[in-house]
Amino acid sequence: MAEEQKNEAETKTEQEEKDPAEKIRSFRDLGVTEVLCEACEQLGWKQPTKIQIEAVPVALEGRDVIGLAETGSGKTGAFALPILQTLLSHPQRLHTLVLTPTRELAFQIAEQFEALGSSIGVKTAVIVGGIDMMSQALVLAKKPHVVIATPGRLIDHLENTKGFNLRALKFLVMDEADRILNMDFESEVDKILKVIPRDRHTFLFSATMTKKVQKLQRAALKDPVKCAVSTKYATVDKLQQYYIFIPAKYKDCYLVSILNDLAGNSFMIFCSTCNNAQRVALLLRNLGITAIPLHGQMSQNKRLGALNKFKAKSRSVLLATDVASRGLDIPHVDCVINFDIPTHSKDYIHRVGRTARAGRSGKSITFVTQYDVELFQRIEALIGKKLPAFPTQEEEVMMLVERVSEAQRFARMEMKEQGEKRKRPRGGEEDGDDAEQSSGVRKKVKGGKFAGGKGRGSRRGR
Repeated sequence: MAEEQKNEAETKTEQEEKDPAEKIRSFRDLGVTEVLCEACEQLGWKQPTKIQIEAVPVALEGRDVIGLAETGSGKTGAFALPILQTLLSHPQRLHTLVLTPTRELAFQIAEQFEALGSSIGVKTAVIVGGIDMMSQALVLAKKPHVVIATPGRLIDHLENTKGFNLRALKFLVMDEADRILNMDFESEVDKILKVIPRDRHTFLFSATMTKKVQKLQRAALKDPVKCAVSTKYATVDKLQQYYIFIPAKYKDCYLVSILNDLAGNSFMIFCSTCNNAQRVALLLRNLGITAIPLHGQMSQNKRLGALNKFKAKSRSVLLATDVASRGLDIPHVDCVINFDIPTHSKDYIHRVGRTARAGRSGKSITFVTQYDVELFQRIEALIGKKLPAFPTQEEEVMMLVERVSEAQRFARMEMKEQGEKRKRPRGGEEDGDDAEQSSGVRKKVKGGKFAGGKGRGSRRGR
């Protein structure tokens, strides 16, 4: 039965995509109330996106929704608008719970709820790890309308914070649902589902969704409508994707060379480990490139600080682990570089989705070494296209070897120093995540391109 409804929902979405008469021009056409339409206009949302056209009317009818759409396509708006509209007609405290896999994404969703709900006085609370439990408990005591949380910290509060419960909850949203329903958060999600009402509305949203239906049933969906605007795992059309096949030992040189050639752009570089993200950030700083790391071993304040510096464009390069690959909306990312190839092919889609968002264009370059060929072939199979090679001049890259190896040596020394600092008691907060006075060589790379003159990429670490 559920299978038939699922198929029906899929054919329905396909028919609607084919039918040009179904053109919806404004949020009013979707049934969104006037106050929220004005809020959308103030945010500069002129027209609803595909996923919003699909999901908002269904959600307003009170149905459960499984929303699949490529990253950067307005998924947050697709669940925030129906929830705020329901809140308007039936005001209630602790009305909605939004679960997200990463802390940064939780803050971003809260910003959108606050921006859309500012005129109607919506109160939100962000409940994530890395922040003092006591201050969070005080916020929860005021009973906000919307709680945006990572599963682990929410469980802590449900178990330990007196007077806090979600028995009156009306909406449960899982953003990046495939990751939340995956093994990572299995026990937490089970605990949360036990303490919230079964009689509620559930929305699951993601760019990639697991095929395992029993995982979706664990989320206790009732008669859900699948709103899929991308049936296969798509990456955005305006994204130019490339790969470079290089020997593993010259990865750093190729990275510096690309940053050099594309100076003036802003970059997100994905590494597979916290250690590597930190190392490459120090290496680039030693060459005068304004790089900043973002990874799970940094304190929450440092992580938000790093993100804000990058958003404010005072840093042109963000070195990140997969903490930053999902859902983060940084409008001005011109280029994503997969310095380490992702082991899960689906993570590739989330990573490259940090650029070419909301109709802009962007580039992604994936480094493929002799050890990564099979992983790369899996990625190509998943996105259904063969990627072109990124043009590089090998002789020019090899000219950088000497300077890069000197910077590598300094980076190693600094990593060692930071490691020792962390071990010392009372080391204070200076763990060097963005301590930019790194003792590096600050060489002018390749005749001073970075040090001298091109755009944002040219600023030195101060």
